[in-house]
Amino acid sequence: MTLPFPANRSMQRRQFLGAGLGLGGIALQSLLQEETWGEGKRPNFAPKAKSVIWLFMRGGVSHMESFDPKPELTKHAGKSIAETQWKSVQDPERLKKVRVVIVNDGNGQQRTKLYPLQVGFQKYGQSGIEVSDWFPHIGKVIDDVAVIRSMWTTDDNHTAQVQFHSGRHHLDERVPTIGAWIHYGLSSINQNLPQFVSIGPRNIFHVRDGHYLGPAHDAIPLSVNPKSPLPYAQPEFDLTHDEQQVQFELINRLNRLTQNRYQGDEKLDARTKSYQLAFRMQKAIPAIVDFAGETEETQRLYGLGQKKTETFGRQLLMARRMVEQGTRFIQITHGAGAAGAWDAHSNLKSNHTNLAAQVDQPVSALITDLKRRGMLDETIVVFATEFGRTPGSQNGNGRDHHPYGFSVLMAGGGLKGGIVHGGTDPIGFHAVQDPHYVTDVHATIMKQLGLDPRRLSLPQHKRLEIDYGHPIDEIIA
Repeated sequence: MTLPFPANRSMQRRQFLGAGLGLGGIALQSLLQEETWGEGKRPNFAPKAKSVIWLFMRGGVSHMESFDPKPELTKHAGKSIAETQWKSVQDPERLKKVRVVIVNDGNGQQRTKLYPLQVGFQKYGQSGIEVSDWFPHIGKVIDDVAVIRSMWTTDDNHTAQVQFHSGRHHLDERVPTIGAWIHYGLSSINQNLPQFVSIGPRNIFHVRDGHYLGPAHDAIPLSVNPKSPLPYAQPEFDLTHDEQQVQFELINRLNRLTQNRYQGDEKLDARTKSYQLAFRMQKAIPAIVDFAGETEETQRLYGLGQKKTETFGRQLLMARRMVEQGTRFIQITHGAGAAGAWDAHSNLKSNHTNLAAQVDQPVSALITDLKRRGMLDETIVVFATEFGRTPGSQNGNGRDHHPYGFSVLMAGGGLKGGIVHGGTDPIGFHAVQDPHYVTDVHATIMKQLGLDPRRLSLPQHKRLEIDYGHPIDEIIA
């Protein structure tokens, strides 16, 4: 046998196993997901959806300038909340259920001066749902979307990103994220692709996902860079396909010898199989980010070739292609920086105008493209953020963090379109009509995927009742 690397290169077996593959750790992680974890890896009941595309806007999108218009803010702009009929929204008794308090500014004054809406709204579609002028493309597909205007959470800082994905406050025990739970509960659709991937900045909340489920259920990071879409996916040496195959065969032979000595070692068996998975992924992943087969119309639809929409458009087109090929859960985050770019403590108008222009067309394109390909019925699309923003002003032209009420969009996967569910009070302070804690979004997704979260629980890790959430049945078709 001719070794596919210089014969004079000294290398221990462990180094050899990792060097030619590069991808070894990633592949093993993905394989362990399929080989050694899960509750039977089958739905608990008949599913209505197969996959999830989870779009998360980091920093806190203003619900009042996106999908929950509050004209009363403009009508009473400049007044303190205490000067209006809604002064009770700051009653401490109403705030006891959450951990945050009204934050004082540098002068010791509460940030309660009502700040007018910074954008207009239009009614769209047969449903007539009002959507901000910053999101006109999403407005055009609003009849396929359920708008949930009554979300709430308990963390007033950006660690709310942890809470939105896991259901637990940052100060609590770290627990698995929604993507990790789904990955834990369901089998692979495509053996050549990772089933749980993350695209975009991984700050704060999901450097890890699996937590007590184990690293096997952390998301595998991908990028839309066609030269390097998957970390460590390129061999260390310049190898041909045939040379790699020889190397895989030798690795498998060595591992089989070890298995004969240590029979029943599940981790070793998983590692042996991971090298073949690595080989398959090295071919499958680059094909996913090769858009040469996509029509010019499709690429224009997603905003490719336009400076504002190029990056996010590529990510969403990649997500559609991954779902098409059988990836189960794709989480895509938008908004770089430690807190997230949507964190508009000042200059809210320019901030949101710019960022909305980056995501509006691609999000609409994703829903449109999935629908025309017959894929929307089995794919859940979520457009979310960690919290909303205050009805009062901050720094003169911005809004602060606001966990008491905000909006989330959900589409596809057996959910109703063209409906509004829940609501906040007239100034957008509290979720007052059909309020939903963040895990209700998780429970809704799990129900559509055929999973019962209680049947996924591990006996050695007691989960809180609120961790499970309640499906939002009003938006389920």
